Amino acid sequence: MSIDTQTVIEDHKRSSADTGSPEVQVALLPARSELLTGHFRTHQEDPHRRRGLLLVG
Repeated sequence: MSIDTQTVIEDHKRSSADTGSPEVQVALLPARSELLTGHFRTHQEDPHRRRGLLLVG
């Protein structure tokens, strides 16, 4: 499992060198959240990652 960050960046960037605009950062949040949610489905007892999900959302 991994986030395809390049695809997300390509879809939401403002210019050819853009990786940090608000649009890109906001688009990466749901991708990270989905990755962590999938992790929790297989690893029920992982409190450290659960804290990371709460910090993202």
